[in-house]
Amino acid sequence: MISRMIKLLVVAALGIIGALLVFGPEQSALAVSHLPEPAVTMPQPKGDQKAVFAAGCFWCSEAVFEQLKGVKNVVSGFAGGSADTAHYDQVSSGTTNHAESIEVTYDPSQITYGQLLMVLFGVAHDPTQLNRQGPDWGKQYRSEIFYTTPEQKSVAEAYIQQLTEAKVFGKPIVTKLEPLKGFYPAEDYHQDFVRHHPNHPYVVVNSRPKLEKLHKLFPELLKK
Repeated sequence: MISRMIKLLVVAALGIIGALLVFGPEQSALAVSHLPEPAVTMPQPKGDQKAVFAAGCFWCSEAVFEQLKGVKNVVSGFAGGSADTAHYDQVSSGTTNHAESIEVTYDPSQITYGQLLMVLFGVAHDPTQLNRQGPDWGKQYRSEIFYTTPEQKSVAEAYIQQLTEAKVFGKPIVTKLEPLKGFYPAEDYHQDFVRHHPNHPYVVVNSRPKLEKLHKLFPELLKK
């Protein structure tokens, strides 16, 4: 598989307009204008909680969830594989079981797990793309929810069923659910990549549209 860095060079060479034509952001997710509130919820847990999501490039999903009220920290990393293979070069090869993921630490008194799922499905990625997101291909870019409690699993399963029955997306949702066995932070240069490199070609083409969509679709969930 072509590495992300090579893809970034291609994007830069083509220019922003060319990149949009060749790659384009995830059309199904970006086209969604409304998502229903989760019908199944959980009792509000006490204290800060963690949620782990795989939604393609962790640069993009990290930037989205950092904008949300009640979110105290977002870390880019890897989940689904073993500790000894949790390194970017190995994960990018597609030979590990890891997916690029984010760990979200949040205050459930300010934002619920269900609301995080709304942002995951409505903004952060296209849940109908199998083992890819936009220009990134391979199982390391799969759509997956790594649940940490039975309650998270129940809410996520119910919400996927709810979105499916409501036909919110034009294609089947392929998001997987798996218990979290371990989350491993990525290298330092990946953390807060969008904030540190706002004009990077990959960021301009793939991250900015998601941030714009977030502000349009969920203004009530944004930090003040």
